[in-house]
Amino acid sequence: MEENLKQQEKNKNENEEIKDMGQITLEQGKDKHKIHLLSIIGEIEGHETLSANTKSTKYEHVLPKLASIEDDDSIDGVMIIINTVGGDVESGLAIAEMISSLSKPTVSLVLGGSHSIGVPLAVSTDYSYIVPTGTMVIHPVRLNGLVIGAPQTYDYFQQMQDRITGFIAEHCFATQSRLEQMMLNTGMLTKDLGTILVGSQAVAEGIINEVGGIAEAMTKLHQMIDEKRDNDIFK
Repeated sequence: MEENLKQQEKNKNENEEIKDMGQITLEQGKDKHKIHLLSIIGEIEGHETLSANTKSTKYEHVLPKLASIEDDDSIDGVMIIINTVGGDVESGLAIAEMISSLSKPTVSLVLGGSHSIGVPLAVSTDYSYIVPTGTMVIHPVRLNGLVIGAPQTYDYFQQMQDRITGFIAEHCFATQSRLEQMMLNTGMLTKDLGTILVGSQAVAEGIINEVGGIAEAMTKLHQMIDEKRDNDIFK
């Protein structure tokens, strides 16, 4: 009876976590690994609250959760599910930096799209996947609102773009110069700059490791967890 009540309470907490934050901890697999599933969906929300009608990922929720995952010895690995149109640059980079600094094995899976600041998020993990129909959009930094037409403003834009392309290049096989070339491409997006990569094109450019779905991503994460455990034993 007591065990049933505990299971019901656990299920309730899991359902609330999925509803409120798009997260769940998986531990029923045959490998008995405890994996935290984190979804980055919609628009990355920054310091300003988005409309209630907008699907968003709040960085003030994600950052503490990532810190909790790092501090939790029971969690073996992290799966990041991504379908985002981009959003706040500073907040997106903060999440990407946090993911990349986790000591636990991490795998990302791009579903639908990982656009703009979603690109650093997709490459921030130890290994990355994209579904065949998944898209990635690489384009220059944009700011909403009034922009002062001064040299300092353009220097700030360039610095921000360098931070983004530098992070991406550091965490994948594409070079920073190639990323900048795709970012400033004038021949693909109508009345805009940038490049759209679909599925295998993102792999061919060296941004994503492999084309695959949830089965491939989970298999890879379990493999990485086992390898980490073996390495820790022999240290």
